[in-house]
Amino acid sequence: MKRRNLIEMTEDERRVFLADARTITLSTIDPRGYPHSVAMWYVMDGDCTLMTTYAKSQKTRNIERNSKVGLMAETGTTYDTLKGVLIRGRAELIREEEKCLEVLKRVHAKMLGSFPEGIDEALRAQARKRVVVRVVPERISSWDHSKLGGVY
Repeated sequence: MKRRNLIEMTEDERRVFLADARTITLSTIDPRGYPHSVAMWYVMDGDCTLMTTYAKSQKTRNIERNSKVGLMAETGTTYDTLKGVLIRGRAELIREEEKCLEVLKRVHAKMLGSFPEGIDEALRAQARKRVVVRVVPERISSWDHSKLGGVY
């Protein structure tokens, strides 16, 4: 059996991993053709990844030019504890304030666990300036080195 197959996560393992991970790195292609990678807070919507960014951000401009993106979430500090998921797909920009507000609320609930008093109006003000980035996966790779059982 190929080593790659030994460490690949199952679909259920990937879903749990992505639901629990705190940040994901979004890579777009800048105007000169170089990767532009940034850490993002996000939530999952089935197999799609949702996040928000400012409508005038470099990420948004890059996606407008080229919708191909990469996402990576990884944990672990030693080889035997490395786990991660790499998603290659197409990003869609959703410019709807209500959808953006919904995603902002979901992201904040995931990251903060609760909402401080008055957060709704603050999030709505943010939603007016932001877009939703929805990444539809085309290819997914994953790894969980703990499955090797210490044999490398």
